Amino acid sequence: MNPGSRSGDTPATVRWSPELAVAVELVESAGRLVAARYEDSGPVAYKGAHDIVTEVDHAAEALVRAGLAERFPDDAFYGEESGRDATVAARVWVCDPVDGTINFANGLPFFCVSLALVVDGRPVVGAVHDPLRGETLAAAADGPATLDHRPVRVSAKERLSDVVMSLNIGGRARARRIARVRREIRVSRTMGSAALSLSYVANGRFDAFCQSIGLSAWDVAAAGFIAERAGARVTDLDGGPWFDLAAPTRGMGVLAAPALHHARLLELLREG
Repeated sequence: MNPGSRSGDTPATVRWSPELAVAVELVESAGRLVAARYEDSGPVAYKGAHDIVTEVDHAAEALVRAGLAERFPDDAFYGEESGRDATVAARVWVCDPVDGTINFANGLPFFCVSLALVVDGRPVVGAVHDPLRGETLAAAADGPATLDHRPVRVSAKERLSDVVMSLNIGGRARARRIARVRREIRVSRTMGSAALSLSYVANGRFDAFCQSIGLSAWDVAAAGFIAERAGARVTDLDGGPWFDLAAPTRGMGVLAAPALHHARLLELLREG
């Protein structure tokens, strides 16, 4: 049985089963490459003052891109390292070959491979693979979010005071906004991989996720979609749509949380 195809599935789930199976296959293949080079990442190049890339990022992205070109040759590709295909296409695969490169290069065991299919501007398939834990969170449109093919759901905690949240805030009034949130939740964490942290909302390892600035399409396309399919409410920091394929690099912010707590968290996170 293909991942995502179960008896009783809706036609839309069956429709995306081939793409979901390929996404899972490729992030896991790339993950094996990444895991084999853990703590041996090779030379580091600097993309900016706080952003690096390794030869492993390039190799993992090349593996994913080649696999997609073989199976879906008419689809476009948008990768963190190689950029966006010049071809305008309704179907675009969005890839972050190593989300959490600084963690990876420094030997910190929290990073992932992320891949999403975006059709007409919206994610319809997503897969996030943790190479060291050997885990894959995935989803397809109108199907469940899964962890290693087992359905998962967002946290059911009733009290905001019990929430464990991935929290990374920038912009105006940063300290005040962080303090407001921390007063009302259990604890916050910043792990260094937005995609892995956001995907953890899908199975409740994080009850909620917020990063207010600095995100790109490849950081959130798969993870935000998986969290959404698991029942999270996912928005930008104004409460609007969370995904924009045309957004500038590092120009996005996302809040993902169970519906019960989303509105209150959004209120606490507003600037001012």
